[in-house]
Amino acid sequence: SSGINAEYGVTGVEDKLQPDVRTTLELLANAGIKVWMLTGDKLETATNIAISSRLVSRMTPIYTFKPVKTRTEAHNELNNFRKHNENALVILGDSLMTCLEHYEQEFVELAMMSPAVVVCRCSPTQKAAIVELIKKHGGSKPVAAIGDGGNDVSMIQAADAGIGIVGKEGKQASLAADFSISQFSHVGRLLLWHGRSSYKRCASLSQFIIHRGLIISVMQAIFSAVFFFVSISLFQGVLLIGYSSFFTMGPVFLLVLDQDVDAKIAMTYPELYKELQKGRVLSFKTFFIWILISIYQGTAIMYLGILLFKEDFIHVLAITFTVLIVTELLMVVITVRTWHWAMAVAQIFSLGCYFLTIIFLPEYFDPVFLTSKDFLIKFVALTAASCLPLFIMKYLRKRFAPPIYAKLQQSG
Repeated sequence: SSGINAEYGVTGVEDKLQPDVRTTLELLANAGIKVWMLTGDKLETATNIAISSRLVSRMTPIYTFKPVKTRTEAHNELNNFRKHNENALVILGDSLMTCLEHYEQEFVELAMMSPAVVVCRCSPTQKAAIVELIKKHGGSKPVAAIGDGGNDVSMIQAADAGIGIVGKEGKQASLAADFSISQFSHVGRLLLWHGRSSYKRCASLSQFIIHRGLIISVMQAIFSAVFFFVSISLFQGVLLIGYSSFFTMGPVFLLVLDQDVDAKIAMTYPELYKELQKGRVLSFKTFFIWILISIYQGTAIMYLGILLFKEDFIHVLAITFTVLIVTELLMVVITVRTWHWAMAVAQIFSLGCYFLTIIFLPEYFDPVFLTSKDFLIKFVALTAASCLPLFIMKYLRKRFAPPIYAKLQQSG
């Protein structure tokens, strides 16, 4: 021999899964969230990770999409995959781009039906293109992208919601993202608790603000119609400013702290998140229900106020405005699902501000009249006409058709 010694070295790098990855993926699946894994790893590694993380269950067969480069090859392979669309799909990034170039609609339809999709050997540009593809064909459903490295930045920025994980690969992903977390397991709480609560709170607040503005507009319209469309404001400057600020702002905006279930229940029952996908919390139906409530209450307060006080019309402003404020506060009581000290304080503060207004603004209110028996009787009658039907409807719904969160609260 030549006397030259050849030495060979082999290096093994252990890339462990983060804690609770399997549990988190199971939570997301039970919540109705479909997960695609986009990775730069080679096909065998990506397949093993998908199985070990339980993205693909051991009982789910895997269809490995053969490498394709031409339109004919893509067509044949898509036909083969169509026969196995109940399988999890594993595909190379270049093959996916070839399919999208010639058969974008067909591929997306098949991939959406698959229980899981793994795209391997995927470049940063391809990751962003896939996110854009899902946004394009996913209808109105938002797309979230989760990554921990610099090669995930373009994907995170392309998504509706970008989630960056601060990890060993640096902070590029977390700095480019909308939300930053320290490990993947926090995604479950971010979506199932914070995301769900934020959605429901924003829905309640936005619809309630529409109600608050519309009810006073209905009252003004009725007042103008009754008096031959005279251009006179029903409530003058200070009262209008107080209505939208001191008298109602606190309780209304504290709806952002409302919650139907606590974090433990939300994480234990991910199906609660799945309910949001039906769009029943914020939809055209709920919007028109609030519109009808506003029209009914504004009409009831204004017409009954005029009828009950037609002999003392000078007091119509006082009675209708008083009932309007109390109605808004009672509507918060009907809407809120969990009481807390801040809401109670805000309700008391709002009523206190109104009573101070009565005392210090005698040009708008007659304190003697407001403390009379006649006023109190008619005030109770008007308030009951405005709010009692809604209290009854809420009770009947809770009694005979309770929402899922109410059933969980009772069982807990």
